[in-house]
Amino acid sequence: MSESRSPDSASLHNASNVISERETSWPLTFLITALVPVVAATILYQLDTFDPAPLPPGELTRHVIAAPARNSRMLEGSERVGFGHLVGPEDIAYDPSSGVFYTGCADGWINRVTVNDSVVRKWINTGGRPLGIAVGRNNELIVADAAKGLLNVTAEGMVELLTDEAEGQKFKTTDGVDVAQNGMIYFTDASYKYSLSEFIWDILEGKPHGRLMSYDPATGRTKVLVRNLFFANGVAVSPDQNYVIFCETPVRRCRKYIIQGKEKGKVEKFVDYLPGMPDNIRYDGEGHYWIAFPTEPTLSWHLAFRYLFIRKGIAIMEKYIGRPNMEKNGGVLAVDLAGKPTAHYHDPGLSMVTTGIKIGDHLYCGSLVSPYIIRLNLKQYPAT
Repeated sequence: MSESRSPDSASLHNASNVISERETSWPLTFLITALVPVVAATILYQLDTFDPAPLPPGELTRHVIAAPARNSRMLEGSERVGFGHLVGPEDIAYDPSSGVFYTGCADGWINRVTVNDSVVRKWINTGGRPLGIAVGRNNELIVADAAKGLLNVTAEGMVELLTDEAEGQKFKTTDGVDVAQNGMIYFTDASYKYSLSEFIWDILEGKPHGRLMSYDPATGRTKVLVRNLFFANGVAVSPDQNYVIFCETPVRRCRKYIIQGKEKGKVEKFVDYLPGMPDNIRYDGEGHYWIAFPTEPTLSWHLAFRYLFIRKGIAIMEKYIGRPNMEKNGGVLAVDLAGKPTAHYHDPGLSMVTTGIKIGDHLYCGSLVSPYIIRLNLKQYPAT
C-alpha cells in the first residue's frame, strides 16, 4: 500500500511565485496591447498632412425642412430597371420625343432605355465617366464627364469635347449639366482639386473647390459664373429661363444664379436645410423640381462636419483601412417652383441615390454605385 505525500514547502513556494508572476504580467501585457494601437494611431494622426477646414458655422445645424407628404418605405413598392446591365447609372435625361431616357455609367457607356419596356441598349462609350446628362436642342446629348470634361454627343454618336478648363484651371470632376432654351449650357465642376474617385477627400476637407460655369456653343467660350462652392453638383435651368439652380452637397442647400433681367449675375437662396445631401436636381415640366439625396444628414456626418479631428480621423481610416458606412436613408425630395417641399420619398435601406426624375406616373432614381435604376409608381405608392 503506497503512502500519500503532502507537497513540501519549496513546491508551494514555487507555485506561489508562478501565480504571482502571472498575475503581475497579465495587466502589463493587457496595458501594452491596448496602448500600442493608441500610440500608433496618435503618431499617425500627427504625421498625416491632411488638413480639413472648418465649415461656416451656419452650415453646422442639424435642422432639416420637412415635406407635408412622405413615403418613407419607397423600396417596398419599387422595381429594378436594367438590373445587371447598368453599372452605376448616375444621372438620367429623358427625351419625350423618342420615349427614351439616357443614363451614363461607371464603365463609360451611355445607355438608352426605352420607357415602355425598360429595354437597355448600349449607345456610346465616352472613354471616361459620364455623370450629368442633358438633351440638347438638336437631338444631341450634352454630357458632364467627370474624367473628360464637357462633351457633345451627336445623334449619330460622334463625341466632341466642348471644354475641359476655365480661367486656365482644368476641371477635375465635371458633374451636373443642363441646357437653356437659347442653347447656353450651364454646368458644374464639383472640385478643381479632386477627381471623382477622390470625391470623399473634397467633402472631408471642407474647402470650397467647386464652380458653376456656362459654355456658349456659338462662341466656344467657357465662363465661370460662381466660385468657391462646396462640392458643386446638380444643375437645372428654371422653366421661365430666368435662373439656374445649382446644388452644394455637403452644406445641404440649393441656390439660384440669375441669368436674365436687372439682377443678372446675382446669387440667391432657393432652398436650405435639405433633409439630405443633394446631388442632381431635375425639373419635371409639371411645376416641381426633384432633388436626389445619397444620404440623410446622419449623426456621423453631423459630428464629422462639426469636429475637425473626427473628419481627419475618417480621412486616415479611408486611406489605410476604409471608412465606416455613414450613408443611409437616401431618396428624393420634390419642391415647387419657389423651393417649398411638397413630397419626400426615401427609405432606410437606400443610399447613394444620385438622381430622381419623374416620367409619366413613375419616379426613376439613378445611383452612383447600384447596378440598376429604381422605378416607383407614384400613383400606387404615393407620398401621404
